[in-house]
Amino acid sequence: MADERAKLTHGYGQIDKDYGRFLATRPEAEDGPIFMVNLMKYHEVAQYDGDTDAAISGREADDKYNPSSILNKIGADIMFAADVRRTFVGADWDRIAIVRYPTRRTFIEMQTRKDFAEKHVHKNAGMARTVLPCCTPRRAELNTVDRPTGGLSLDHVVMVVSAGPFPGSTFDVEGTIVGDGRKWSNVHLMRVRDEFEADIVAERIQPPGDGFVMSLTSHLNGLV
Repeated sequence: MADERAKLTHGYGQIDKDYGRFLATRPEAEDGPIFMVNLMKYHEVAQYDGDTDAAISGREADDKYNPSSILNKIGADIMFAADVRRTFVGADWDRIAIVRYPTRRTFIEMQTRKDFAEKHVHKNAGMARTVLPCCTPRRAELNTVDRPTGGLSLDHVVMVVSAGPFPGSTFDVEGTIVGDGRKWSNVHLMRVRDEFEADIVAERIQPPGDGFVMSLTSHLNGLV
């Protein structure tokens, strides 16, 4: 498995190898659903190795990466996807996606799949940086709720990623498999009525420690 994983190129963040081993070695009785929260910042122009037919944006490269078909095969679901409208605290991000994997091992085993490696080339070309906190939900029903269906949601959401405890959080962060060396404690999602309310709510939030506060427009929402 290690040799297969080594074929993937990760130019967009630091891999926490210790946490990766934790994910890969959970006994079945201690394993279970895990939510991977993807915070994504794109290159203006995708950075492919070698020649390409035409230059495309980092966002377009990520669209080519879209791993939905592989996620379906392994029992994982995209539970939330949104564009970042405005950043209030911390680094700016372009897009957020939250994927629920049936087990921690499933996430690690996906890295060894040939079809995933073929798609991952596009992600590596498109991403300037990524933070990937791995989370467990405060509400156990999120582990089994059906994935969202019915098309675009267009919901307005305030998102907080905090380095210290954040009361009422949606998720507790178990570890950060891809990041910048910092540690996170909580991820919180708050659905609001409109952009105006999102700005008012977000401006009042100062997450404990180093963190992020941003307003999102979701196009897929099965969480809040």
